[in-house]
Amino acid sequence: MSTWSECNLQNRASPLIEQLIFFHDHTLIILSIITIIVAYSISTLFFNKFNNRFLLEGQTIEVIWTILPAITLIFIALPSLKLLYLLDDSYNPLISLKSIGHQWYWSYEYIDFKSPVEFESYITPSREESINSFRLLDVDNRTILPYNIQIQNLITSRDVIHSWTIPALGVKSDATPGRLNQISFLINRPGVFFGQCSEICGANHRFIPIVIERVSLKSFTKWISSFSLDGWK
Repeated sequence: MSTWSECNLQNRASPLIEQLIFFHDHTLIILSIITIIVAYSISTLFFNKFNNRFLLEGQTIEVIWTILPAITLIFIALPSLKLLYLLDDSYNPLISLKSIGHQWYWSYEYIDFKSPVEFESYITPSREESINSFRLLDVDNRTILPYNIQIQNLITSRDVIHSWTIPALGVKSDATPGRLNQISFLINRPGVFFGQCSEICGANHRFIPIVIERVSLKSFTKWISSFSLDGWK
């Protein structure tokens, strides 16, 4: 999770966010170079009459500042298209999770198992918070998933449009009533990752957090087996 002292993106926890951060840094370098060149060109207009005439009346400079932006856009567009493909590919998921948005909580269903595994995830009330809790971010039932396994998440809503977002994983998808959106991701390390609804879904929009806890496959199997047909054992 991010804190007030952090000015950069959150620590990467999946291959998707690694590619997103790489594209962010790649584009930022290009923008920095453009900013320096444009600032230098503008500054020379005030101090050098020769450069002033060269920039305003020269045919050569017009050709240059027409070709260079086109080349720059190519260097930005190609990595962007590759990243869009990676974000949409499913990669043969081994576990499917269904996330359903409500006003104002999330419910989850594990749909790959013989016995139904369903639960609701509400924000932890202030009176039940401990010294180790994260205010307005923690929930009573965390979503447990194994790491180093491809996960498919099917997202929908029961009332209004919500948004299922985990910044540390680089995933975000709208939960739309009557529609099933799909995202897939892989977590490459254990940990607890926090997210919040990114759509203004009503008066209690800020009280609908998302918490993903990544554990080993053995721990996940033990957690799943703790369910019975009536819920928790």
